[in-house]
Amino acid sequence: MTDAVDKHVYLLRGPTGSLHDPGLHAELRAAGVGRLQVNVDDEPVAAAMRIPHLDPPVAAVVSTWDGDPSAVAAALRQVAELVHGYAVDERRRLDPPEVWDGGRADALANVAVLRRPAELPREEWLRRWMVEHTPIAIRTQATSGYVQNVVTAAVTEGAPAVDAVVEELFPSAGITDMHAFYGSGGDDAELGRRITELMASVSRIGADRDLDLVPTSRYLYELGRGGQEA
Repeated sequence: MTDAVDKHVYLLRGPTGSLHDPGLHAELRAAGVGRLQVNVDDEPVAAAMRIPHLDPPVAAVVSTWDGDPSAVAAALRQVAELVHGYAVDERRRLDPPEVWDGGRADALANVAVLRRPAELPREEWLRRWMVEHTPIAIRTQATSGYVQNVVTAAVTEGAPAVDAVVEELFPSAGITDMHAFYGSGGDDAELGRRITELMASVSRIGADRDLDLVPTSRYLYELGRGGQEA
């Protein structure tokens, strides 16, 4: 895959229809979307932990590369009650394994919607998150992918304030097994140490409050602008 120029992330809230529908994909392709990522809180992750901040909660997160944001949002509103779109600066700190065939990734893909605490200047918040927190998050969990999306602008009217959307991938066993999630190898003492270190770092970036945490299944589609879906 070549690097894309423009990436947008859309939060879908409330009752949500199928995001795998070929008709929807055709509309997104017509809107100029070349690649599509769908993260859905669906049956395979039903047992995972979730933290809702917005009401109604986030049910899915859609990422698009290229395309007209207004047309994309209009298409997504046909399958979701509420759609909020954001232009983002993507930073891949740990590349997840990716197959662009529309199949479900064999992983738990947690999506966290972050909001900067008012007491932290933006540059300090970004430094704490990207320089200090990210290496801790990766080493204290069984992380197989870590993708940061720093919000640069809202692209839909009335979108709630969001500063970043981060996607972290973990083993599917981590849905119900904390040792599998944290990579602690069945050692309860090591599990406790990892959780303590991680939570201390989480609090330094304000992600211990005003957070949406959405467990999802991850699906990728190569739409191929003007061509056939791969």
